[in-house]
Amino acid sequence: MTRERGPRRLRRLDRGVLIAASVTALSLTASGCVVVHGEREILPSATKAEAAKALQQFTVAYNKADKAFDSSLDADFVTGGMGEINAAQLKAGKVLSPSGNSAHTPLELSDVKITIPKKAGWPRWFVADAAANKIRNARWLFVFTRSGLDDAWEAAYLTLVAPDDVPEFKTDKDGWAEAVSLNSTELAVPPKDLSKEYAGYLKDGGDVFASGRHTSEWRADRKKDAKRPGLATQFIDEPLTDGDYAPVALRTADGDAMVFFTTRYYEKRTAYAGTSVPSPGRAVEAVTTGEIKQSLTMEIVSNEIAIDPKGSGKVELIGRTQGLTSAKGE
Repeated sequence: MTRERGPRRLRRLDRGVLIAASVTALSLTASGCVVVHGEREILPSATKAEAAKALQQFTVAYNKADKAFDSSLDADFVTGGMGEINAAQLKAGKVLSPSGNSAHTPLELSDVKITIPKKAGWPRWFVADAAANKIRNARWLFVFTRSGLDDAWEAAYLTLVAPDDVPEFKTDKDGWAEAVSLNSTELAVPPKDLSKEYAGYLKDGGDVFASGRHTSEWRADRKKDAKRPGLATQFIDEPLTDGDYAPVALRTADGDAMVFFTTRYYEKRTAYAGTSVPSPGRAVEAVTTGEIKQSLTMEIVSNEIAIDPKGSGKVELIGRTQGLTSAKGE
């Protein structure tokens, strides 16, 4: 968790934390929380014991994969953007240190809070919120998901959030949370549209998102980076919304929604005539194809968390954790 995995910009707290994950298929229980016809009934996505077990197994698998720099130890149990980031991280680590991670320190999670929504249909999912012995001034928010009774739980999201920014969630008398429809029109932006809106905002600006580190400040950083002595940088943002990249939304106590969503962007650095692209560092080079001469294009996947207000208002980005997934030199 402390090793470098990309250029300087990608190693900030909210940008460079990557994690490998593994969970095993969980057994059904007599409680009836998961049933064969769950696609028609509103039921908890998992029991609390099952969710806790999944997180425990997840941590064990992460530590094995991180110690060995071996993606085969968890490749079957991560998905979506987190899966892409994890695979690239371990690939780079293996290239730089074939014998494994000599700096490995086991990840330890504490003060764990599990939030399980009641919902109909698949996929089923739940949120785990924990403190960690790595990067202590943040809460680690995971989303575990599975698409059927015979599937294992997979970690689709990991995003780090400042402790004070994690909202309280709405729960019923039994402690179950409320999943918000991705098509909900009661919010400022339907959750299914947040990835597209964010990609558009990063390109053109607008008034959908509140100012902050992950919105106005990031656009300002990009503008500054676009032209540097001898080097031009272009950014292309794309929404990721389907299948394993689908967003999930959880009702907060005040009626808003906390939405997890994913985007992908490309950062292309082009050297002026007569010059070459500066070395991006060994971690980037480890996942780069081609020879870096006149240009370098980096592909980055980003997990975001937003507070989507009920009614009108601006969407607030409270967390963004991203990782380099590939690069191409030309």
